[in-house]
Amino acid sequence: MLQPTPQWWRFRWDIASGGLLIACLLLFARYAVDFSIAPFEDAAMLMRYAQHVAEGHGIVWNIGEPPVDGTTDFLFMIVVAWLVRLGVAVETAVRALGMGAHVLTVGLVYLAIRTIHNGPVFLALTSALYLAVGPGMYYVAAYFGTSFFAFFVCLTWCLAWWVVKRPESGLAAVLFALSGLLTGLIRPEGVILSAIMLLAILFLLGWRRSVRVMATFVLVFLVLGGLYFAWRWSYFGHPLPTPFVKKGGGLVYLGSLQASLRNALLMGLPFLPAFVLGLRSSLTWRISLFGLLPVVGFASIFVLLSNEMNFGGRFQYATLPILLVSWYAAIRGIEVELRLPALASFPRRVRTTMMIFALTLAVGTVGYAHSLSRGATYGRDGRYDVGRMLGDYADEGLVLATSEAGLVPLYSRWRTVDTWGLNDPWIARNGGITEAYLDRFNPHVIMFHAWFSPLVAPERATPWNAMTILLKDYAEQRGYVLAAAYGATPRDVHYYYVRPDFAQSAAIVDRLRSMDYYYYTSGVRAIDFARFAEIHYQP
Repeated sequence: MLQPTPQWWRFRWDIASGGLLIACLLLFARYAVDFSIAPFEDAAMLMRYAQHVAEGHGIVWNIGEPPVDGTTDFLFMIVVAWLVRLGVAVETAVRALGMGAHVLTVGLVYLAIRTIHNGPVFLALTSALYLAVGPGMYYVAAYFGTSFFAFFVCLTWCLAWWVVKRPESGLAAVLFALSGLLTGLIRPEGVILSAIMLLAILFLLGWRRSVRVMATFVLVFLVLGGLYFAWRWSYFGHPLPTPFVKKGGGLVYLGSLQASLRNALLMGLPFLPAFVLGLRSSLTWRISLFGLLPVVGFASIFVLLSNEMNFGGRFQYATLPILLVSWYAAIRGIEVELRLPALASFPRRVRTTMMIFALTLAVGTVGYAHSLSRGATYGRDGRYDVGRMLGDYADEGLVLATSEAGLVPLYSRWRTVDTWGLNDPWIARNGGITEAYLDRFNPHVIMFHAWFSPLVAPERATPWNAMTILLKDYAEQRGYVLAAAYGATPRDVHYYYVRPDFAQSAAIVDRLRSMDYYYYTSGVRAIDFARFAEIHYQP
């Protein structure tokens, strides 16, 4: 008597694919990604806020001062703070959330192609591997919350596909709206992206079939989203995060638009031909455009923000899982429409050749994904070492003024003036730092990243240069000691000035000058151009 086939046997290839994905992720993390590096400069800012929230000080840049919304990853920061509150180190919390989110997104891409579109295992696995070895893991290594945001974008988009498949489902509409809200709570641009997804649903289904999901979406965002917006306005005193005010300013940034569209194009390049093929008929062109609308729409909104801090194209990374979930739907059924012969109808040698070619193409596609990660790497960073050193004086009531608001403030735990204004509402809203504003704090250490050195004269070509020149002039006019000017080249330098009239001044100067300082762009040991100039250019 024949035994019934076990239920799990039907999914044996999916189970095997899941095991292969986990193995590839582990091997990739072990041998391709450097997890020994310190946080990237910009990622460290969120970690400072999370640390303060976990300690019960609120969302503040400096302990004891009014709240500042300098982090744009609000919900990610809150979850990190919660883990830190439970006793997890802030570095571990950030990376654990990022890694978990990346793994879940890889799995979600696979499941979406297999279940939503009923796609073949081979194509689902290729898509998931493409995401697995792309820049996502490198964002995790750099301590960014990018993969956390990308997971909720992917989840919201999968729910959008569910709405399209089941427009009569009230549950699908509710889950789509709630997931969209969570996406918006993680990053403000998530609200815009979720709204674009809603417009894509409207485009595909039409007004009548979209009424339920539109009404649910608007209700959830008006009620729950409105309550959050009212709270944050009351808590912070203004509606938008300070970095958006600083980086936006109501201007149009055509260079940012160009960079954003280029990043989105390069990330999804191997899968874009599928959307072109989707324009082949009146039955498929709407599906193809449905998958592209959120990608193009989201990439286009960055025309309103400067492109600074866009490490490895991380701002556009969320478009990648959208493309990976959608591309197969654009070509599904094309073999029937073109009346292509089934694979089994070819001779064995031809079938073998075709399978080898498909495997080679898949390997090349996955390899291309890995090549995208080259822009998401960096080297050992001397700012981390300086922050740890200055942390020895954390309880002395000292003040730091710096253009580098990440590593040094995080690890020194000093009261800090962010001279660029990403974490200072006054600077962000008043067009920049002034000498009078610096006088309010009388900083003990002034540190800034300049495109000049004691060997290269500064130029006033950009707002950043104007700020660094102001800081340099301020320090020199008030008798600060130039402790060090570290850089890999004389046109890219970290300056450290120390006020000479406090007890720890001489010790800090000596320790700054004696450091093994490495430059983040290359990871090589930096030159102290202040000492170099003294040795080689004294009259």
